[in-house]
Amino acid sequence: MTDRVNKKYALVTGASRGIGAAIAEALAKEGYCLYITCRRSERELIQLSDYLRAAYRISCTPVMADMGSPADVARLFAAITDLDVLVNNAGISYVGLLHEMSVEEWQQVIQTNLNSMFYTSRLAIPMMLRRHSGKIINISSVWGNVGASMEVAYSASKGGVNSFTRALAKELAPSHIQVNAIACGIMDTQMNRCFSPEEIEALRGEIPADRIGQPAEAAQTVLSLLQAPEYLTGQVITLDGGWT
Repeated sequence: MTDRVNKKYALVTGASRGIGAAIAEALAKEGYCLYITCRRSERELIQLSDYLRAAYRISCTPVMADMGSPADVARLFAAITDLDVLVNNAGISYVGLLHEMSVEEWQQVIQTNLNSMFYTSRLAIPMMLRRHSGKIINISSVWGNVGASMEVAYSASKGGVNSFTRALAKELAPSHIQVNAIACGIMDTQMNRCFSPEEIEALRGEIPADRIGQPAEAAQTVLSLLQAPEYLTGQVITLDGGWT
């Protein structure tokens, strides 16, 4: 193993599939030592971890954790001693009328999509402050910018992600820590499999790029932010094919 000076450490939450898995692989290609998490898909997470270790010769630690649980996040960070990059990707959606949504369903969306960023960031920041450097990248949604009918809780949580990003960036800029977000449009992920092929086709017809986005494109945007000048911070970058 190499010395710390030659190592880079990253945590990607919600990494068992989709955007999170694509981000984890992109970081592995860049030589990052990884911590990856998910809440339920243990087999997929372990398979991804094994693949990344074998393919890219990096260390990769899979951790089953509910990022909406402060106790789970504290347990995760108890095993992390250094961190260069935090990617807050864990998220869930709820599609349905607001008045038919239970309190428990509302709280779960807010806990997973928004509160989780507080739980992870508050523990990651001290490690970054020690070196006066670090990157926090939050995966958001275009619905956080404009809102979506039948997805009020999801839209509210992602709007909170955007405000959290802008405010935390101002707080951490003097310490040379960048905080940015990526607001994704319709992406080819399991989360969006709740929509029928006809609904996806109707959405595609609204997108100037004439297609839905791919997880690899979100991962590429993460890498672009990692390589961006320090002066680029507090931004919510829209990745949606010109849709919104």
